[in-house]
Amino acid sequence: MSMMKPIFVFSGQGAQTVGMGKDLCDVSPAAAAVFAEADRTLDWSVRELCFQGPEEKLKESRYCQPAIYTMSCACLAAFQEKFPNVTPGGCAGLSLGEFAALHAAGVFPFADGLQLVARRGELMDKCCRETAGGMASVLGGDPAIIQECCRACDIDVANYNCPGQIVVSGEAAKVDRAVAMMKEKGLRKVIPLKVAGAYHSRLMAPAGCELGAVLDGVAMQPPKLPVAQNFTGKIIAGGVAEIKNNLIHQVAGSVRWEECVLALRQLGGDALIEFGPGAVLTGLSRRIDKDLPVFNIGTAAGLAGFSVSDNVQ
Repeated sequence: MSMMKPIFVFSGQGAQTVGMGKDLCDVSPAAAAVFAEADRTLDWSVRELCFQGPEEKLKESRYCQPAIYTMSCACLAAFQEKFPNVTPGGCAGLSLGEFAALHAAGVFPFADGLQLVARRGELMDKCCRETAGGMASVLGGDPAIIQECCRACDIDVANYNCPGQIVVSGEAAKVDRAVAMMKEKGLRKVIPLKVAGAYHSRLMAPAGCELGAVLDGVAMQPPKLPVAQNFTGKIIAGGVAEIKNNLIHQVAGSVRWEECVLALRQLGGDALIEFGPGAVLTGLSRRIDKDLPVFNIGTAAGLAGFSVSDNVQ
């Protein structure tokens, strides 16, 4: 019998809900301490926004990104407080979640990551206001046809999430054109998304460039654990310069989530634990590798329901 070697993964933007984290803070001093540190670090109350809303404010990138990062790190802290002997085989996060994954791997302390994420959210909000962007999710389509339509319509592939789910992104009118073209080519399930802008497309490039200047001022350590980064879909091989470069390119680049999970799986990860609000990554994981056991730590019930003894291989 060997102990499990889980992959720790962290939620992205869009998973937020009003009330998130409240039940965890009630049962976990470690989670409550993370929220308290967030409130000391920023000039607004992350705790108040997460617990009470309003929902509209929680949807804005500049609030949403620090809120989800804080929530995800609080979930991790609550888990580590209860299960100090469970060490991950590696970490990854979907888009924004990559910052929580890097924190989990010891690349930067929580507060430094929070300030970075707050700035990233502001820069992305600015890009959303300056461009008319749109996104669409394509289910069950041939990736080659999707890429061909993106090239023809001058838009980008934002996410390779799992087999059968690709997201496209760009100027709203061009996304509409690409959606029509994909339907003409027989792709039946193409769903426009309700988003503030064209995330992970060339329209976000200015935010990536400005984030580079912010990253220059942040001290980072090489990761203590394997981390798969979205932009390459590969495990970090180099050091801090590679991490920063990938974070800059990630803002306007494709998120290669499926590749990230498979890369960590190849290292021997034998379960996947999602930290943060929602269960998006758990759902994607089932499509990527149905044999990988999945767990959610996003609520007090999820934490209470997890038992190391049940999950020993």
